[in-house]
Amino acid sequence: MLMQTHEARLDALRKELKRRELDGFVVPISDEYMSEYVGAYAQRLLWLTGFEGSAGSAALLADKAAIFVDGRYTGQVRAQVDGKLWEYKSVPADSMAEWIGQNAAKGAKIAYDPWLHTRGWAQAAARTLAEYGVELVEAQGNPLDVVWEDQPAPSDAPAFLQDESLAGQSSAEKRAAIAEWLKAKNYDATVISALDSVAWLLNIRGSDVSHTPVALSYIVANADGTVDWFIAPDKVPDDVVHKLGNAVRIRPRDSFETALKSDYSGKLIAVDPDRTVAAVFQALEAGGAQTVKAMDPAVLPKAIKNDVEMAGQRASQKRDGAAVSRFLHWLSVEAPKGNVDELSAAAKLHDCRKACGDLRDLSFDTISGSGPNGANPHYRVNEETNRQLEPNSVYLVDSGGQYPDGTTDITRTVWVGPGEPPAEVKDRFTRVLKGHIALDRQVFPAGTNGGQLDTLARQFLWMAGVDYGHGTGHGVGSFLAVHEGPQRIGKSGGGQAGTDQVLFEGMILSNEPGYYKPGAFGIRIENLIRIEQRQIDGMEGTYFGFETLTFVPIDKTLVDRALLTAEELEWWNNYHSKVRNLLAPELEGDALAWLEEACQPL
Repeated sequence: MLMQTHEARLDALRKELKRRELDGFVVPISDEYMSEYVGAYAQRLLWLTGFEGSAGSAALLADKAAIFVDGRYTGQVRAQVDGKLWEYKSVPADSMAEWIGQNAAKGAKIAYDPWLHTRGWAQAAARTLAEYGVELVEAQGNPLDVVWEDQPAPSDAPAFLQDESLAGQSSAEKRAAIAEWLKAKNYDATVISALDSVAWLLNIRGSDVSHTPVALSYIVANADGTVDWFIAPDKVPDDVVHKLGNAVRIRPRDSFETALKSDYSGKLIAVDPDRTVAAVFQALEAGGAQTVKAMDPAVLPKAIKNDVEMAGQRASQKRDGAAVSRFLHWLSVEAPKGNVDELSAAAKLHDCRKACGDLRDLSFDTISGSGPNGANPHYRVNEETNRQLEPNSVYLVDSGGQYPDGTTDITRTVWVGPGEPPAEVKDRFTRVLKGHIALDRQVFPAGTNGGQLDTLARQFLWMAGVDYGHGTGHGVGSFLAVHEGPQRIGKSGGGQAGTDQVLFEGMILSNEPGYYKPGAFGIRIENLIRIEQRQIDGMEGTYFGFETLTFVPIDKTLVDRALLTAEELEWWNNYHSKVRNLLAPELEGDALAWLEEACQPL
């Protein structure tokens, strides 16, 4: 009989650890590629604990266990994970290694899977545990996989081509640029394990991970311009083989570790320490290779979109904006009647996107949060948590689509009438709006990073003594990952990767400040923006600003007009004029009438 309760699963894992003479184990949300979103086969933390978030980890000992999440999931983890079995810990305030050290006996052996963690994590954890007399050891095969009886197999879906008419550059050109980089650095090869980097470099896509069009595989790119692509051969159709040509050698995915140990002796191999698991370093070094830490050479060029990719992004945003506007019109009619709940709203929005044409997938699970559920920034509705969109309440919907020409991500917060929003709701919404406008309007010099811009979006909330616990902006891919590095807008420090990345023209970011009142409501306004050069009379050096990419009405019912300056009102009216001009030709009937009214000047 399969284990149905999380208590039974935790007990089974503890028995397996005891059989292996191990005293504890660490379970992250991760896969062999260090992906943010992972395939069903790699959802180990979800299986063990019931936690459905996209970031988190757990540590278990013989008599204690703890789950570690950041501020986005404070409410969610308590709703989904049994507090009788697991202690709730918040990162970065709580350290997993410290917790293990404080709760494990001296001499304890704590295992980790080197295919699910970076080397840096393993080294830091080992140092901390050693201070407590505890040893971190490699698991020989993941013990959780042994007790997960109905663990799904990795996807066998075929890879497919991303045409150059959408990519804007051939795979051969991209591979040649990486070969030049390798030669300039005197490296023999580089391992590329981030799935979106593999997809970008080869101009292929896949359907192995929900919402992210990637194929499970690795690349070793060589200085002579050739590439070894480690993927299950049955996943590579003939047209992909033909397009890539002889310079791309297709090798079985299950031969990857063996190849690392046998093919690179005496060679200097570049490996990205932040995007590659510890096991890759270990296999290379075991085979006599010398490793050097270097950022994945596909990451930065992938983030800087070319003109063709940007044309596709603008087209997909227009298509998506029309779909979201049709949804918001429908919501304005049906929600005040009490006919809509979170699940039906998310389903309707999905239908609107499908009707607009060529939707391949959502870019993430839609966050459809009514009232107190909206106060969970990464809320994921299910049958148990589903709430009605009650009259006179706040509704937050964060969603996106995957189209062949672009990836979208938008959040709108709306007031479900028929009454007027309370003063507190309007105040918080308007402060979020002011921060959104401040970031959208900012001009900044070349060399600026995302950490330097973050305060712009928070300043008006801070003046009211409130804040939000997530970042302000993340990168977005081109029919790839909806969360794409290396750029990020967020608070500096605290281990927040990407905030020190210099911003370059062509990068896409989200602009999404928010406010969340636990047990009451959540607010977020999100558009995508592109970094572009600006010309300023008398300027000294190079300056950038933002091109707004997302065009969907923002709910004026929630705005306290008295809190807006003349410049902010001008931004609002200009933005909604652009929304009307762009989307009116895409709508008709009542939806068009709704758009015209929603875009009236404040």
